[in-house]
Amino acid sequence: MTWRIPLADIDVGEEEISAVTGVLKSRWLTMGAVTQEFEEAFKEYSGAKYALAVTNATTALHMACVAVGLKPGDEVILPSLTFVATANAICYTGATPIFAEISSESNLNISPKAIESKITPKTRAIMVMHYGGYACDMPEIMRIADVHGLTVIEDAAHASGSFLDSKMLGTWGRVGCYSFFSNKNMTTGEGGMAVTNDEEVFKKLSLIRSHGMTSLTWDRHRGHAWSYDVVDLGYNYRIDEMRAAVGLVQLHKLDSFNEKRRKITKRYIDLLHESCPEIIIPFEHHPGISACHLFVILLPEGCDRFDFMERMKAAGIQTSIHYPLIHRFSYYQNDPFVACQNLPFTEKIAEREVTLPLYPGLTENDVTYIVQSIAEALHH
Repeated sequence: MTWRIPLADIDVGEEEISAVTGVLKSRWLTMGAVTQEFEEAFKEYSGAKYALAVTNATTALHMACVAVGLKPGDEVILPSLTFVATANAICYTGATPIFAEISSESNLNISPKAIESKITPKTRAIMVMHYGGYACDMPEIMRIADVHGLTVIEDAAHASGSFLDSKMLGTWGRVGCYSFFSNKNMTTGEGGMAVTNDEEVFKKLSLIRSHGMTSLTWDRHRGHAWSYDVVDLGYNYRIDEMRAAVGLVQLHKLDSFNEKRRKITKRYIDLLHESCPEIIIPFEHHPGISACHLFVILLPEGCDRFDFMERMKAAGIQTSIHYPLIHRFSYYQNDPFVACQNLPFTEKIAEREVTLPLYPGLTENDVTYIVQSIAEALHH
């Protein structure tokens, strides 16, 4: 259907078109100089020592799990209230996902206390996800990791341009992974980035991104090598020059995009307090500077979410759910070890969550109409 107000929209213009056209005219389309420029720009923006562009954030997460040495028998603690790729990346290595509760109604991120309660002799890592671009309690999580000798991987898919204590989310742990999917704050269509400050991890990531090869096609094209060895079991997780070119343009726009998102978020909050005081707004007073990737609300207890979303649909407003809980998916329920993992608090909160439209092109009138529609839906 055609939405009056969609859930998300992209801001792509002549700059991106020109950048892609320039790559096509160069006749070098595979990962090369433009990708390297994109990586350098993102490295500088994030403050990380190393950055590698990849085909999407799922591959970045998989690479991160491999690079830090996860293997069958290892356990990794993570939230269930996240996109399924967070857990899938762990499973790709044969390691076991251990799901932990979220913090509260006002903080939908993983709870540090819940993390600590899940640690066993088999625990090797913690994978956090900065929900909606809002920071997990990284100082406390890093303290827990240090005490127990654990690795921290950050799923920063929502957090391009989010900061806590002047440090960009994704650069706190050993590896951070970003998404440039079409609904993200900056987009390449499909694409992602892995960052790290650990030289050994960077070397491992670089190898496994492209088949474990010691030289790339771009190296040989420039005359830096004429053959290669394969020294590790790698994958084809390379990005291409067209997407890297779009990423460069989008990265330069990211701060502007995020500032617009913050203003829209503030307007939502002000209007909801005025018109719908029964609505709970998570992350309202959250520490740090958020990229405001998502704007989510919690419906009043007992409210029929399906009916609410259908009424919003009738008003031409697209809403969504972020996220169906991973440990309740059929695939994960087929694993007896996962099936017995209960998260009563997360489940209770997730049943009430609804995601509202949020993107830089959303107007003040759009937000007013959305909030008016929410009030009418709740009234009915």
